[in-house]
Amino acid sequence: MTHAASTIIAHEHRALSAMLRSILLLLGDHRRRGTLPDFGALRAMLFYVDEFPEKLHHPKESLLLFPKLRGHSAPTDAVLDRLDRDHARGEHLVRGLEHALLGFEMMGETDQHEPRRANFETAMTLYVRFYLEHMHIEEAQVLPLAEAMLGAADWAELDDAFLANRDPLAGHDAVTAYQPLFTKIIAALPASGDIGSVLEALAGVAAPKFRA
Repeated sequence: MTHAASTIIAHEHRALSAMLRSILLLLGDHRRRGTLPDFGALRAMLFYVDEFPEKLHHPKESLLLFPKLRGHSAPTDAVLDRLDRDHARGEHLVRGLEHALLGFEMMGETDQHEPRRANFETAMTLYVRFYLEHMHIEEAQVLPLAEAMLGAADWAELDDAFLANRDPLAGHDAVTAYQPLFTKIIAALPASGDIGSVLEALAGVAAPKFRA
């Protein structure tokens, strides 16, 4: 039996994977065409990463799921320690990406244009690789262990917590306040050259791809 919390975590991973891949696709498409990306759309995408995965998804894993698995074995605790460190780094890394994007945008009409563009693209690529590996570890090691170890009371608590997330890119209707954000993001995606698989992932019908 797969519990609701496990399913939601996998769906939210799918949404984050799709969003991160979308950013790289957009950047690659504009670099090939020698054009500037839609900076507003990129800001909206990074805001999504900060607002949903960073503030809703990751804290519930670190505060609710991981403590229930600690003490199973030393290797398991080492994996959980690494994942907690990843979560702690996440918000800091997003702030760095937002600053690098601002530098790219603000310095686009100067001789700093190409270095700033390359700096953001490199930072974004490293961030995507970092989080795709992070999600792979969670799905390959943590969720199977949780399904094997945890009891009904544990799952009742986890299910209630994760059912409250309501991430629009993981299959829920957007809260009214967020609808303009997701409209802006979706409108930007067709500019990419490989948008089909991303849209499938955003719609929840494609398995997440944990590779940049």
